[in-house]
Amino acid sequence: MLEPVLASGSKAEVVQSAALQAGEWITGGPQSERIGPYLRRVVSQAPIAGPEAVATVRAYAAASAPAVAALAPAFRAEILERASFAAAENRQDLARLLALELGKPLKDGLGEIDRVADTFAVCAAEARQIGGETLPVAGWARGVGTTAFTYRAPVGVALAITPFNAPANLLAHKLGASFAAGNTTIVKAPPQAPAISTAIVALLTECGMPFEAVQLLHGGGDVGAALCAADEVGVISFTGGAATGNAVARAAGAKRLVLELGGNAATIVCEDADVAEAAKVCARTGYTNSGQSCISVQRVYVQRSRFEEFVELFTAEVGTLTVGDPLDPGTDVGSMVDEDAAERVVRWSAEAAAGGGRVVLGGERDGATARPTVVADPPAGASVVTDEVFGALVAVLPFDDLAEVVARCNESRYGLQAGLFTRDFGRVIEAWRDLQVGGLVVNGSSNYRLDHVPFGGVKDSGFGRESPRCMIEDYTVVKTLMVRGVSLWGGRP
Repeated sequence: MLEPVLASGSKAEVVQSAALQAGEWITGGPQSERIGPYLRRVVSQAPIAGPEAVATVRAYAAASAPAVAALAPAFRAEILERASFAAAENRQDLARLLALELGKPLKDGLGEIDRVADTFAVCAAEARQIGGETLPVAGWARGVGTTAFTYRAPVGVALAITPFNAPANLLAHKLGASFAAGNTTIVKAPPQAPAISTAIVALLTECGMPFEAVQLLHGGGDVGAALCAADEVGVISFTGGAATGNAVARAAGAKRLVLELGGNAATIVCEDADVAEAAKVCARTGYTNSGQSCISVQRVYVQRSRFEEFVELFTAEVGTLTVGDPLDPGTDVGSMVDEDAAERVVRWSAEAAAGGGRVVLGGERDGATARPTVVADPPAGASVVTDEVFGALVAVLPFDDLAEVVARCNESRYGLQAGLFTRDFGRVIEAWRDLQVGGLVVNGSSNYRLDHVPFGGVKDSGFGRESPRCMIEDYTVVKTLMVRGVSLWGGRP
């Protein structure tokens, strides 16, 4: 299945995506069509899952879970290592699918596929580390004469619901960690990215992942809701918007959940920072993937004495970005996921200007391509400050002291990740302690992630942490063994 998907993408043909149900690739039946946001034509299609498909997938997952759990961690690790090499070997063709389906520039797509390769390698390493403990039960009188152990066992059936903005790497995280833990996984692909989702699953199966370990369905929210409610599913990993995340939680009921629900990330630039470097970093990381990242730079708070200097430098840096065809290797900013998303950038920048802010660059779109937009000093209640724009727009605001700006950042209902530029280590500790976020990047913007480092948020940004080690903990359960009358620790005198 991998070869025909990649071949169609390389020829700019309509890519026929596939579902994987009960060990069989399925391409027939009613189809959904994905219109490429830059090309403005159909670029891929996929079979839509109906109730019968959902029922088949549920039954097969439940029946397959024991077989997947019985695979030794070394075997699972070897498959993931092969997948890491395969992703690197096919990086150009996989990145092209991202450009076709999502308008993601090739340079961003290549970076995402490099991360896929890294993520599979990290998942393989973590599979080799799964173990347990010998418990110190004899340290308390009632435990004398007993020996106790634990080990981490697979949950059984996992559900991975992936988003459109990083559909390859986030699928690698969810599916890779779940398989490393010994689960079978049902993947619900984003409607905007059926071809790249098919390609990643096909890559894994061709590298030896048993069909019992993975199934893939396409469709809308009704398919996701039905899978979330399925009794067979023991853990759900979802990345997407806060409203949809709440719906996932309601449908799931009493299941384990890992929810990454977005944010409106802030980066703080103090007066002692290298302002030119901060402006360059924020310009490069505020518009990658057209700003469609949960940690993309959306708000930059600059100490007042350096504010105008930063705005000038930042605007100049943003002005150097090349906007255009995502299939052109020189393009920095491609199109957004659709025209509605691009219109949100235009609408919110106009709203900020009406409230007294300055649109110093952008505020326009051509179809789904939003020109990189800079809004200086918008009002505190503007949507660009309070909500997640998830687009090619950065707001720059002044502040007077660190405690004040931390309080302003914490007013947000989101709390995923923040950035801080300063040379003062005391400020670093203060911000790390007081910012209500899951992570802080020092001398970098909010938009920086290492795939083997814990990642996740607080408040409406969700809960749980998405790195393979943390996810394996969510994808496994601790099982305890107590042996009475046998002790490793000695007995009573």
